[in-house]
Amino acid sequence: MSFLDRVKIYVKAGKGGDGCLSFRREKFIEFGGPNGGNGGKGGDVYVKTDRNLTTLLELAYNPHIEARDGAKGGTYNKTGVSGEDKIIYVPCGTIVKKDGVVLADLTEEGRSFLVARGGRGGRGNQSFKSHSNTAPHISEIGQPGEEITLHLELKVLADLGLVGFPNAGKSTFLARISAARPKIADYPFTTLNPNLGIAMHKKVSFVVADIPGIIEGASEGKGLGHQFLKHIERTRVLLHLVDPLGFKDASAVDSVKIIEAELKAFSRELAKKPRIIAVNKADLPIAKEVYVKILRKYKTRKVYLISAATGEGIGKVLDEVVKVIKSTPVPQTETVKSSVVVHGVEPMFKIAALGEGRFQIYGRRIEDMVNMTHFNQEEGVTRLRRTFKKIGLEKALVKRGIQPGDIIVVGEKEFEWSGTDFDNQLAENPDFAGYKRRATQEERLAKRRQRRLKKLQKSK
Repeated sequence: MSFLDRVKIYVKAGKGGDGCLSFRREKFIEFGGPNGGNGGKGGDVYVKTDRNLTTLLELAYNPHIEARDGAKGGTYNKTGVSGEDKIIYVPCGTIVKKDGVVLADLTEEGRSFLVARGGRGGRGNQSFKSHSNTAPHISEIGQPGEEITLHLELKVLADLGLVGFPNAGKSTFLARISAARPKIADYPFTTLNPNLGIAMHKKVSFVVADIPGIIEGASEGKGLGHQFLKHIERTRVLLHLVDPLGFKDASAVDSVKIIEAELKAFSRELAKKPRIIAVNKADLPIAKEVYVKILRKYKTRKVYLISAATGEGIGKVLDEVVKVIKSTPVPQTETVKSSVVVHGVEPMFKIAALGEGRFQIYGRRIEDMVNMTHFNQEEGVTRLRRTFKKIGLEKALVKRGIQPGDIIVVGEKEFEWSGTDFDNQLAENPDFAGYKRRATQEERLAKRRQRRLKKLQKSK
């Protein structure tokens, strides 16, 4: 299986179910009233850690993830079934980002994080029943679920990290102490991706990460340095394997200094981690001489002479590794704490002039109003127009200089401005028959007087 530590995914939560428009129809019940139920809630999308996963490869093959929609409401006030939630399983150590901003840092087993919320179900006509409107002919479409593009980045979580120049024997060491079988060859840069293995020594189990060879300038990005060094940030202990033959122009003694300088340049916290030095390839004649030189130069460090190929000295190194792991706490993820809490209030709408007589209305709440309105229902359109007046949208458009005939875009819907309010037809739906103009108070009083006069004439 290939190792993959970065992936881009597209997430869509479930749409809410549509509300039902129905009336109770039974024998001997003349006025049964509305009984349309609400739609079910759309499914949410969560990201959850699973310790059995070590790569994001599966998400790279399936980047489009959708939760299920809610079911439509039914008659007799039956609420639709809610859509099933979708869970995205990721390895421990996964960072969730949106537009470069970290949303969550998932380091604990079984931790979950909500990334996309499902839409609420549309209300049925029973929910619109009131004292003044006992038979509402109105229902709502389900709210669309949230859509979001996420970047997932994996930083390996391990107790022991193996670092060193290419061909220092890190993969051979990992294969010696665990059941992992990384690719091993006698040429530099054999390992191109981090390998994980679980080792057991003196009844202590720990996770080992084989980090691809680090070269000079890795902290500046040379040799894919940033991609490799980030995986060491969450290890508890570092085991620096040294090739007694050195690497290119760097001697074995200088290689220790170069690697430590790269770790410090990449992260100060990384440079503070406990480090153990192991001179590998003890079967070479020059190995013992190099071991003595490093031991004299780094008197405060634990230095060992080992052979990953033959197993010589492995036990002593693991004794020290287990000792340091027990005394080193698990690294905690940094959380940004702010002393000032700012509560932002999202405006109901924003207006942007697109030019050529077109105005775009932005805003999550107002877009949901339009998306959840049945435009083939007269009362639904009337309610939407009344809402636009209440929130001050029409006044704001007049101030922006809108003219009769201009087009107003809200989400995917388009309206034509007729002077004082929205025209009764959608630009995208010419078959819509329109809604009746609401009578003014004077017109209603005039109709009442006419009805009274007719009653008086009949009584005479």
